[in-house]
Amino acid sequence: MRLCLINPGNPLVSLAKVKESRWNKYRVWKPLSLLSLAGLTSSDWDIKVVDENCGVPDYASLPRPDLVGITAFSSQAPRAYQLAEEFRRRGIAVVMGGIHATMCLDEAQERVDAVVTGEAENVWATVLEDARKGALKRVYQGTEAAMDKVPVARHDLLSTGYRFGSIQTTRGCPLSCSFCSVPAFNGKTYRFRPVEQVVKEFQLIREKLILITDDNLIGIHRDHFDRAKDLFKTMIRADLGKQWVGQVSINVADDEEVLRLAKRSGCIGLFIGLESPTEEGLAEVNKKFNTRGGRNLKASVQRIQRQGIAVAGSFIIGLDADQKGIGRKVAAAAQHYGVDLLNVLFLTPLPGTRLWNKMETENRIALHNFPEDWKYFTLTYPVARYRNLSRAEIFAEVDSCNRDFYSYPRIFYRLGMNLWHSRNPFLLLVSNLSYRKNHRLDQKAYKIFSLAA
Repeated sequence: MRLCLINPGNPLVSLAKVKESRWNKYRVWKPLSLLSLAGLTSSDWDIKVVDENCGVPDYASLPRPDLVGITAFSSQAPRAYQLAEEFRRRGIAVVMGGIHATMCLDEAQERVDAVVTGEAENVWATVLEDARKGALKRVYQGTEAAMDKVPVARHDLLSTGYRFGSIQTTRGCPLSCSFCSVPAFNGKTYRFRPVEQVVKEFQLIREKLILITDDNLIGIHRDHFDRAKDLFKTMIRADLGKQWVGQVSINVADDEEVLRLAKRSGCIGLFIGLESPTEEGLAEVNKKFNTRGGRNLKASVQRIQRQGIAVAGSFIIGLDADQKGIGRKVAAAAQHYGVDLLNVLFLTPLPGTRLWNKMETENRIALHNFPEDWKYFTLTYPVARYRNLSRAEIFAEVDSCNRDFYSYPRIFYRLGMNLWHSRNPFLLLVSNLSYRKNHRLDQKAYKIFSLAA
């Protein structure tokens, strides 16, 4: 039996345009969900994994699969459905999973043979057995997996073409940001994979650079921090020879020991959701956690950087609290905090979030010709109606923010600081140039979008 697992592409995502920007090869990583599914699959299945971010093959020329599995974020849904239609036309069964199919079950059911909702560990073997019998059910309801049952991903199935490998060590997030669908998909309970299992999987990854895909690697409570320390200590003892980046909350700066251990275990950068430069904005997205206890964000960023760890700060533009000039305000805040990279996104209502429910109720989802319009839900297009900013104005705000932060003088100033503090200056230079180049690609795409939307 042959199984083909596909990560659909989206030509609107500048990050995946490796040919247009050679720097993007440092910002594309392996599709871990598909490699994990492969790890759940018995050895009597011949598995092919396709990541369209690295090229679209001639599917008709590939060995004919008995079953096709497709995962998709909302922005990938149109391409996922196109692929499903093509394979089903050839008489090949298609099963779809991932966060979009879970949150938009009725839509997905109309276009594929079967849908897996939620986490797949507890149902995937049943899906495969039913496919073998030609008796797929319409829906398989996954449940929260026991973390010691999460398989080692099949990293060997995509052995070339990536600078970054990927791994997951936790699931769930104890925070409850209004724009985030993680609690709806993985739950609010913060769950850990066994440390020894994680380290063994690290050793199987070919790439020297690794993205830890956890939504919140460190967590927020003392037992979360203790687990992270155990993980880092075990990684240090194993002498993995890897460098890694991950996503955390700003409270990681509160524990010098966890920072030191993270660095010694190979951490070179952390992605942190700073969200808004204003207290009103943080309250709106339920992220006042960032400034709880009168936190000094600049000092927190500096504590992380003193360990030789770079900080990428993410902000959202388009909140109800945002007024004209928010772009310059975000750029100024990012520069004041001293982050090494700035990731600025449009406020985007995604299915399964409180933000979606609110904006849908208020008739503020501007692009709603679904499923076609899902392609714009990349976080890099203004898909909603914003309270204080027109479409042209919000474009201008994001443009001014990126132009300011990613001007050449500011990039080379940050490079100098990174050289001074030994924070992996090459990778940070590449990342800054990638962001700058992608901003230019996005500007071209925005012009097309403004004419079409």
